Amino acid sequence: MSATDARPPAAPTRRASAAALLAATALAAATLTAQAPPAQASPPGDKDVTAVLFEWRFDSVARACTNTLGPAGYGYVQVSPPQEHVQGSQWWTSYQPVSYKIASRLGDRAAFKAMVDACHAAGVKVVADSVINHMAGPADPNATLTGTGGSTYRKYDYPGLYSGADTDDCRSEIGDNYRDRGNVQNCELVKLADLDTGEEHVRARIAGYLNDLLSLGVDGFRIDAAKHMPAADLADIKARLANPGAYWKQEAIFGAGEAVDPAEYLGNGDVQEFRYARDLKRVFQSENLAYLKNFGEAWGHMPSGKSGVFVDNHDTERNGETLNYKNGSAYTLANVFMLAWPYGSPDVHSGYEWTDKDAGPPNGGTVNACYSDGWKCQHAWREISSMVAFRNTARGQAVTNWWDNGGDQIAFGRGSKAYVALNHEGAPLTRTFQTSLPGGAYCDVQSGRAVTVGSDGRFTATVAPGTALALHDGARTCAPASSGTGASFAVNATTIPGQNIHIAGDRPELGGWNPAAAPKLDPAAYPVWKLDVQLPPGTVFSYKYVRRDAAGNTAWESGANRTATVPADGKVALFDTWRN
Repeated sequence: MSATDARPPAAPTRRASAAALLAATALAAATLTAQAPPAQASPPGDKDVTAVLFEWRFDSVARACTNTLGPAGYGYVQVSPPQEHVQGSQWWTSYQPVSYKIASRLGDRAAFKAMVDACHAAGVKVVADSVINHMAGPADPNATLTGTGGSTYRKYDYPGLYSGADTDDCRSEIGDNYRDRGNVQNCELVKLADLDTGEEHVRARIAGYLNDLLSLGVDGFRIDAAKHMPAADLADIKARLANPGAYWKQEAIFGAGEAVDPAEYLGNGDVQEFRYARDLKRVFQSENLAYLKNFGEAWGHMPSGKSGVFVDNHDTERNGETLNYKNGSAYTLANVFMLAWPYGSPDVHSGYEWTDKDAGPPNGGTVNACYSDGWKCQHAWREISSMVAFRNTARGQAVTNWWDNGGDQIAFGRGSKAYVALNHEGAPLTRTFQTSLPGGAYCDVQSGRAVTVGSDGRFTATVAPGTALALHDGARTCAPASSGTGASFAVNATTIPGQNIHIAGDRPELGGWNPAAAPKLDPAAYPVWKLDVQLPPGTVFSYKYVRRDAAGNTAWESGANRTATVPADGKVALFDTWRN
């Protein structure tokens, strides 16, 4: 295949079992917004990126809207289900409703309303993850339990809301038979009480819950497990909303040969395109980025204007279906590509570290600070957050000036507004790039370094392995560099809770090769760790990166010592990737 050929879509993989994908009932996290065909929500304006703050408490979401999401240009924030649910520390308890009271572990009604108001003040719309397909277990219908808001319930009996008559007649688990529509839409998802959404009483109750959220200022809904409800039932429920034009995004997972096709739901609003994330994982892990030249509808994906896209969500990061934060620079670059590429409405998943796939949020969902207590805060990583403004600036611009090396180095423009280059290979990419940008000064928003584009639209730059370069018309100047001479270190390195990245070298300022004395880098842009070190002009030095934990356990990166030279005036900028 020549370097100019684009990759045709691979045959879809078989859907994983329902139990594995839903892990006790939560499916997918979200995307947002649309380009406005008649059946969907009103256009979002110039901001179509959603930050999915998975299992964040509402007061923590409010602070994020004010401090990071609004300033970065995010159009939406998606919050985890706000309704009362079963008690328990696992994340999936949020997806087992007990009632429709706003009384989850993430906050009460007052906290939810305060969050919506704070996000709106920051210019960020709010989408609520909405669980309306089912109610909670337990498997023993005779056990009486209490939810997070104090409501008592039994399976098939939710006082004041639903009784057994409001659930579907099929009381067996769906299992793996997804070729039978009745089984998928009438039986029980991981043994949860399946609501009969064809029944008038049930439709009215669900619409009442969604209208209550609208009364609190919610701008839209992510419909969990939409595939397990007939599209016509959802259309009827949506028509009952006080604002039928509220944003509507549906989780309908594609499975080859299955009875229910996600495209059936396009008449109601946006649908999450799971093939997009699966294909990105395959391309970034085992194929070539050059194949992405025609990524999207040409690969069999749903129409761009009604597709929600993501690199990962709370289900797929755990079941291995997609990339996740443990995939290092591949994960970061996939997010950069998603935000630069003009297909769908992107969701940026922002969750927490996990080893136990069932583990609930640290601190019960309170985020005291990003990059602490296990909170990953992907939405705030410089490499990702900087691309939100890139996307907003490039909105409506076609792909131009595509270039690739036939492998894992690509670059492309977005009309005359933006340009991006990605290097997913192990060697630096040094090249003169042809763009359609007007000549002048720009800031590479990935690194914070100045780039000059000539009057012919060309510029020359080096893109380090595992990194990207991104220019756009909204970032023509960089923040002033710090004074003095020395080295500006930046390394893409993943860690586990308790670990930090240090820089060790042959200079006293770098600890003299003693890991215990090596300076710690700043994780504020995790997974990129950064530090400026003052060194005399003209200094030639050697260095390597080190992982250390509080107990002093030390792991050096592999390979030979790195070397660099401090210029006579200013700092040498080093952007590296941890070598395993």
